[in-house]
Amino acid sequence: MPSTSATITYHRTQVDGVGIFYREAGPSDAPTIVLLHGFPSSSRMFDALLPLLATRYHLIAPDYPGFGQSEAPPPSRYAYTFDHLAQTTNALLEQLKISRYVLYLQDYGGPVGYRITVAHPERVRALVIQNANAYSEGLGAKWTGIAQYWADRDAHPEQVDAFTSLEGAKARHIGNSPNLERYNPDTWTDEYAFLSRPGQREIQADLLYDYRTNVASYPAWQAFLREHKPPTLIVWGRYDPSFIAPGAEAFRRDLPDAEIHLLDAGHFALDEKVDDIARLMIDFLSKQPE
Repeated sequence: MPSTSATITYHRTQVDGVGIFYREAGPSDAPTIVLLHGFPSSSRMFDALLPLLATRYHLIAPDYPGFGQSEAPPPSRYAYTFDHLAQTTNALLEQLKISRYVLYLQDYGGPVGYRITVAHPERVRALVIQNANAYSEGLGAKWTGIAQYWADRDAHPEQVDAFTSLEGAKARHIGNSPNLERYNPDTWTDEYAFLSRPGQREIQADLLYDYRTNVASYPAWQAFLREHKPPTLIVWGRYDPSFIAPGAEAFRRDLPDAEIHLLDAGHFALDEKVDDIARLMIDFLSKQPE
């Protein structure tokens, strides 16, 4: 049986002047998986997955600046852009002397991880993509309103209101799922409490505005995947209203050999399908050269 009590350790370090928190599990000499979380979560979203993988893999799950247990300097001291989050995350990995890894990308972990992959393709053994969009087909209806915010952020504060609301946090988890009894309400109440901290609205507003750079980068990311064809496992919650299922299928255009699994789960598929995702990852990664 997979371990349910594998030792997880918790660490803090300084990276480019910012206090960064990360979870670590598994033997240090095993192949490394770097797990990159989404909005408005943190490395905590991997709590149930880490022990299922830690008997075979070395796992690193950081919190970005402004998230979870990492420091949240004001935007006047840290520029909250996805370029900067990727630079800080990459600097952490270099500081930890981790130079070869699998990347697990979820939501905001996508644009962070895609940037790292493009910058350092030789370091990436494989990708595990879980509701981390890279195609226009994957953008759900709500992105039409967010595009108005990108066009004129001062005129559309309601987009930030919705993005940081309790109802928004709840909707990100349950999505369109018919299995509401599978969802722990503590997840969205805890996330809303985090979003209600002083300074969070400004931080998240900057990142929501910068998200437009990710959509603009889709063609470049697709070209990279088409050229380099990294081994890729896609595990996608089909009930996600933000990044809809066609976004998973679109990867076939550039990664015809990718394994694609649409799961009966939402945006945070680990809420419902952590055992299935762990099994699919172990099967997939066992076939990849180190």
